[in-house]
Amino acid sequence: MATKLIGDSATRAPVLIAGWPGMGQVGLGACDYLRQKLGAELFAQIDVSAYYQPDALTVENGLGRMPESPKQDLYYAKEPPLFIFEGDTQLNGEPGFKLAAELLDLVQGHGTETVFTGAAYAMPVSFRQRPEVYGAATDEHLRTRFTALGVEPLKEGRISGLNGLLLGLAAQRGLPAACLLATMPQYAIEAPNPKASRALIQVFQRILNISVDMTDINESVREADRLFREFEAKVTEAIQQLKENLGSHAEGPEGEGQEPDDRPEPHDLMARVETLFDEAQRDRTKAIILKQELDRWGLFHLYEDRFLDLFEKQPRTPGV
Repeated sequence: MATKLIGDSATRAPVLIAGWPGMGQVGLGACDYLRQKLGAELFAQIDVSAYYQPDALTVENGLGRMPESPKQDLYYAKEPPLFIFEGDTQLNGEPGFKLAAELLDLVQGHGTETVFTGAAYAMPVSFRQRPEVYGAATDEHLRTRFTALGVEPLKEGRISGLNGLLLGLAAQRGLPAACLLATMPQYAIEAPNPKASRALIQVFQRILNISVDMTDINESVREADRLFREFEAKVTEAIQQLKENLGSHAEGPEGEGQEPDDRPEPHDLMARVETLFDEAQRDRTKAIILKQELDRWGLFHLYEDRFLDLFEKQPRTPGV
């Protein structure tokens, strides 16, 4: 991979924060917001065109063209001295390994001593629940800082994609590294989640001992909450309607063995639906199970467009 240096070769920054697309765009959203508010400028670009294989043609005004290679850009903020990396897409396998190694080569050559990534931790919770931030570190000293930073150590699990790979490679080079994961509703992994991104930014502020203007992201959180509230209300209405229908037929054959009062919470049901969507994306033969479950709960009309999209899109690459 070729790296194009744009900034001053004498630049030094002790910390790198990196983000790539993932569930809720949580890590990338935090990086992008910090970059803007800290006035970070483009420092270097890593060319991944040799490893990028588009799976569709871009069409605009009737003209088709091959899509441009995704950007993998490194930014530098002067105060505090900080590198922020934003990747347009996750690269898997050998290309991802080479990208992570190239990035570490670049920042180590400019004084970076600690590496952080940000990601989402999807859970069966409502949007109303305040995000928590979990952390996984490759260095014992870094892990001991979690409590003071308001971060809960991740007891077990895995960090997929470049958010995890970068940490492992950094550790092999003797660089302390950690991934911070903000919780978010599992049912909303396809939508940007500024509330979870904001939780990461708050931790990064403590790490860097800085304060950034949160006005814009606070407004984004309010708008996202409004949309999530409306969707949860629609699911609640569908559950209530099903409950009433079952109750009115409780004495008949169709009502036997069913408990109309035993209905799940909306966010629990929506998390179940999200899991089925994920399975159907990986294996189209499981779409029938998803359809049956949506019909069972009277939710198909809320997910119809997304269900039909399953048969037009390629499977989503898993990862936090």
